[in-house]
Amino acid sequence: MALTQEMESGIPMHILVIEDNPDLAANVCDFLQAKGHIADVAGDGITGLHLAITQNYDAIVLDIILPGMDGLTVCRKFRDEAKRTTPVLMLTARDALDDRVAGLECGADDYVLKPFALRELEARLKALVRRSTSGMTSSVLQVGDLAFDPAMIKVRRGERDINLPPIPLKLLETLMRASPRVMKREELERAVWGDAPPDSDALRSHMHTLRTAVDKANEPSLIHTLRGIGYRIAEPDVH
Repeated sequence: MALTQEMESGIPMHILVIEDNPDLAANVCDFLQAKGHIADVAGDGITGLHLAITQNYDAIVLDIILPGMDGLTVCRKFRDEAKRTTPVLMLTARDALDDRVAGLECGADDYVLKPFALRELEARLKALVRRSTSGMTSSVLQVGDLAFDPAMIKVRRGERDINLPPIPLKLLETLMRASPRVMKREELERAVWGDAPPDSDALRSHMHTLRTAVDKANEPSLIHTLRGIGYRIAEPDVH
């Protein structure tokens, strides 16, 4: 699959950044978004834990020192009480060996030492998400003759390759994982943009891009619109 320049960093990730330093959080989010990813921010541990549990993220960047609830407690509750397996990348001070050990013992998957290079942070997040995805029993999503391989970032319908920008690609993955269930507009917007969705026409526009790429004139339609409700991807005979 030939990637566009916008997608040079690979499949878009949806990342939660739990960090109370607003400048650092903004730098991390700006960098990730410039690379085609989606980033949400929580400035304290309680809010971060709530978002981590109630939303679906590909990975979480978690600082240890946080107001409200420290990062170690957030990670422990996320693993032990919420039973969530989303990869967690801990941010730790360079000289705090005990914190790094404690973070791993609480369930963090990796850590980055402060100060860190943003390119290294993205690379470590991508590695964590790849490992998480490769552990799934079925990594290739299939609906009819439409196939999406998240690990290879490859979309095919029948014998033709399909190239998609980051947002339609994220919509495709979300809909295929839910297939044949109907996903409400609010669910799709939350999966792509978190708690800060753009104007109401954005989802419609991206769905049009996705539909145009997936459903050609000579092919049965796989993307279905339920007016006033939402969308789904399913074979034509599925009701």
